[in-house]
Amino acid sequence: MNFETIIGLEVHAQLLTKSKMYCRCSADYANTPPNTHVCPVCLGLPGVLPTINQQAVEYTVMTALALHCTISDYSKFDRKNYHYPDLMKGYQISQFDAPFGNGGWINIEVNDEKKKIGITRVHLEEDVAKLVHQTSPSGENYSLVDVNRAGVPLMEIVGEPDLRSPEEARQYLIKLRSILQYLGVSTGNMEEGSFRCDANISIRPENSTELLAKVEVKNMNSFRAVYRALSYEAKRQRKAAAEGKRLVQETRGWVENKGKTVSQRSKEYAHDYRYFPEPDLPPILLNQDWIEEIKTKIPELPEAKRDRFISEYGLPLYDANLLTSSKTIADYAEDFINTGQPQNLSITERAKLGSNWILGEVNRILNVHNINITNFREKVNPEQLSRLVTLNSQSVVNIATAKTMLEEMFNTGKEANAIIKDKGLNQISDIQEIREIVSQIVEANDQAVADYKIGKVQAVKFLLGQVMKATRGRANPGTANKLIKEKLEEK
Repeated sequence: MNFETIIGLEVHAQLLTKSKMYCRCSADYANTPPNTHVCPVCLGLPGVLPTINQQAVEYTVMTALALHCTISDYSKFDRKNYHYPDLMKGYQISQFDAPFGNGGWINIEVNDEKKKIGITRVHLEEDVAKLVHQTSPSGENYSLVDVNRAGVPLMEIVGEPDLRSPEEARQYLIKLRSILQYLGVSTGNMEEGSFRCDANISIRPENSTELLAKVEVKNMNSFRAVYRALSYEAKRQRKAAAEGKRLVQETRGWVENKGKTVSQRSKEYAHDYRYFPEPDLPPILLNQDWIEEIKTKIPELPEAKRDRFISEYGLPLYDANLLTSSKTIADYAEDFINTGQPQNLSITERAKLGSNWILGEVNRILNVHNINITNFREKVNPEQLSRLVTLNSQSVVNIATAKTMLEEMFNTGKEANAIIKDKGLNQISDIQEIREIVSQIVEANDQAVADYKIGKVQAVKFLLGQVMKATRGRANPGTANKLIKEKLEEK
């Protein structure tokens, strides 16, 4: 029997507010000593009263609008009751039946096909504390509680079960994170835990509406992990069904180093969180004028920027998709284009040249040094890159030398012209000077000459390589290639 995979994702994103959701403690808790960003409110002490962070509400409404949700006129907070060591109060202040946003959607693209994925709801809650698991010298396991994270504004985006493959799930997360980053409401960093995902996955016979048991998968902290975990789980469920085994509703955790999911707890029945309205916080009535004001703050989003890069700068769809997948990369590319350099190129030619450098050599440096474009920009800004590219387009340096110079610019912070001056890297374009070098190289390589005579075109490439080596990459390769062929024809 053939089965269809059904996936729905629940995404939690920490919001970029200065203070926590219900108190004035700093929300910037990363890399701080444990339990230093705390107060009676986020410690859950008796008698304290929470207050609502208006900025967090605005960010949540802005996100819901960007996801094409309907914004509720009336919303409220609720107590979600459960007991776990990282939940200080024994309940979480969340939203149950009156979230800020309902019924939205986003588009994703997989294999050049566009697909609309539904958004069930967007609501706001507070993050929990962090458990740090330790082992004592005697081998005993224990856990410590760091309350710094407790109370940080946490937005939850619940997607419809419209995803049909692990790749669709990955593209959905990439698109959703991109939107949040463009809005400026979240860093979207999965590795740091500011963008987290739980996946619900099940299978059903093709052409059937009857689902087998739903499994929730947790502990996935990268797009790659989500893809691998869902791929494993889809295969595991199919294998079990094929063997006649009963699939059970449960929560499973992804174990990265083993490449598999493991059962954490059964979930035969829905957990009763005993929701009830939060008595210490009033309902929120969203004024339509305020909602309209928030709409005006929504910046150009990824799809719109991609389409503009194509129409305004003449970039191919492939380039525009890659450049606009990240707001920081898109901003870097657009700043490069708007430098007006190289001046002898049209805006379309300049955009394509900038795209080639950013998606090529710049991206290579990002990967080698495991950094992002923001880190790179601190060393080489768009204006500095454009000056380097201009030197190459003007034949002051050839492409190989320019790539080497970019690496040095990143490592040292030096300008391109300073590196050229220090190392004497100006491209040799003088025909007579190159002709003399070519003559010496050809005379010293009889075998390459013989190979050329019998039709081996690789001989020209070999000789060109020798010329570039002799000139430390400074010879104009086009001129050198032409003069090599002329010299060989004379033989």
